[in-house]
Amino acid sequence: MSGAGLQLILILFFFGLAGGVVARIKGSNVLLWFLISFCIPFIGLLTAVFYRYENQELRRECPRCHRVVMLHDAVCMRCGTELEFPQVAIAPSAMRPAGDPRAEQGELRS
Repeated sequence: MSGAGLQLILILFFFGLAGGVVARIKGSNVLLWFLISFCIPFIGLLTAVFYRYENQELRRECPRCHRVVMLHDAVCMRCGTELEFPQVAIAPSAMRPAGDPRAEQGELRS
C-alpha cells in the first residue's frame, strides 16, 4: 500500500475515533458512530455532533412488564407490548436531582 493510502486510512481512523468519542459522551452506540464517521468522514462526524443526547430523552414505563423505555419507542423490547402515548413521562436521568425519588415523574406538556 502506498504512503498516500496509509495516510487516508489514518485520517479516516481519526474521524471514526472522534465520532466514537462524541457518541460515548452522548450515551449512544460507540461502534455504530465510529463506523459512520469512518465511512463518511465529515458528514458522519457532524451528524454525531448534532445527534440527540440519550440521557436527556424522556422515558416511560411499560404497562405490562414495567420496564422503563424511551418515550419514542412504539413497542416494548422486553415483552412486545405495543405502547400508546402516555399521559405521564419519567424525567430524563440528566434532569433528575440526585437523591430525590419524587422527581422521577413529570407531566408531558403539549
